[in-house]
Amino acid sequence: MTSLPRQSSLGYQLNHLARLLGNGLRAGISATGVTPGQFAQLLALYEEDGLTQQELCERVRIDQSTMAHTLRRMERDGLIVRTIDPDDRRRSRNTLTPRAREIEKTLAQGARAANARALEGIDQEEIDAFMRTLARMIANLEDGDQ
Repeated sequence: MTSLPRQSSLGYQLNHLARLLGNGLRAGISATGVTPGQFAQLLALYEEDGLTQQELCERVRIDQSTMAHTLRRMERDGLIVRTIDPDDRRRSRNTLTPRAREIEKTLAQGARAANARALEGIDQEEIDAFMRTLARMIANLEDGDQ
């Protein structure tokens, strides 16, 4: 078997970048008590409050058991309230609390700071091309997930 150097492995490099961005995000939002693992769910709820667990799983692309655990922690931490869906009593709706609304700006600033640090010295044309390429890679892999 031929070895695959880390520096030439797309998966390794993207995973390493994600860990570094996560560390930067953690530092930027630590004062709020929110963890990077809760961040994507909060972003989805900031976009559309009142989503079900299944809807959050589809938007954030994580499995049900991980989402259930994260939502329990978010409820415990006072970030969301879960209420029974009046249209289907088998599911619940996840609604942001006033506390979650209060920290939205701080969370956005922390994420922007982490992103800005990663993008230092890279011109906008390169960033745009990179983002288009990432979107295509994601689409390629999501198409295979179906």
